[in-house]
Amino acid sequence: MDILTLALLLTAGAYILNARQQRKHIVLLATHLHHYQIEKLMEALTEGYLRALGESTPERSEQIWQLLHTTEAQLCEQFRKFAAEFAKEAQADTCVSRFLLPIPLAATLFPAATFDMRKMLVIHARGIANAADRGSDISPRDRAFTMSAELFLMQHSCHWFCKSRMVASARMLARHQTPHEQLIASVSPQTRSAYLALIQGE
Repeated sequence: MDILTLALLLTAGAYILNARQQRKHIVLLATHLHHYQIEKLMEALTEGYLRALGESTPERSEQIWQLLHTTEAQLCEQFRKFAAEFAKEAQADTCVSRFLLPIPLAATLFPAATFDMRKMLVIHARGIANAADRGSDISPRDRAFTMSAELFLMQHSCHWFCKSRMVASARMLARHQTPHEQLIASVSPQTRSAYLALIQGE
């Protein structure tokens, strides 16, 4: 067997293993998300924020902000339950490679270079709840900015779990024109500290 043939076989094998792992993660995440309306609530919030910020009168804007508080509360509660439910999964099924590109059997070959998605979802649940709980100490505009960053970073983590860090970052750029580093800088200090400690293995 020549080197080229061996390289092709190894590449094909790696692709198959990666596809199998990604499909397993996608199904696992989708199975849990199926019970909730998290994506629908996220969409309602982001669209509502844009509407409130675009209103010409403070009165009308305030009405929209008040309505959004209810949506935020619903999202916080649903995501808290989702994270708690996902936490019951086995660690072997929730490991995520820290590498930029997907590597077959990374959790087995390089366990120190992985993080636990169960812990990540708990971090995001707390971050989203804290953003929603901010009261008069922050303007509605800043509140919306922080909440949006928390939600987008959570989306990035889900894409990372299902695909890879590189794919997750590329999707954030394509959908929200926001680099991963900017998302990290835009969330609350508490989320940022816990998030970085987890992905850096500290």
